[in-house]
Amino acid sequence: MIFITVGTDRPFDRLVKVVDNWVQRTARNDVVAQIGRGGWRPQSMRAVEFIEPPEFARYFQQADVVISHAGMGTILSALHHGKPLIVMPKLASLGEHRNEHQTATARKMVAIHGVAVAFNEVELENQLDRISELEPPRRIGQSASDSLLRGVREFIFH
Repeated sequence: MIFITVGTDRPFDRLVKVVDNWVQRTARNDVVAQIGRGGWRPQSMRAVEFIEPPEFARYFQQADVVISHAGMGTILSALHHGKPLIVMPKLASLGEHRNEHQTATARKMVAIHGVAVAFNEVELENQLDRISELEPPRRIGQSASDSLLRGVREFIFH
């Protein structure tokens, strides 16, 4: 199953349209999307505006692949659960977010095994066409490492 989440902050119709068209082209029937309050209504996949946290967690756990905006909450969840992930940043220049921080996040994610990054619609379609090649990322823990915590404490208190 492929699970798509665009967050609840602002719509991300660009991502939803590309995935919806890809689902139609590939005749997939295993795609579920949390799409927010966007203007685009998918025709080829199951889509809801909002998913309650317990149901969201179930979809996330059942997913073979997650497709998402470049939000850190989703990225960290995918890494924690070892889920292959395709991310595309929302752009403030297109009214999708408040600033361009998701582009900076996506640039950092390029180096992480198991995370595929698309910076535009063409790249997203290319990543979708190679979805079966995605490998799971190395899992991360629920909390920060001791060395990171020590570093933060040293920075704060010294």
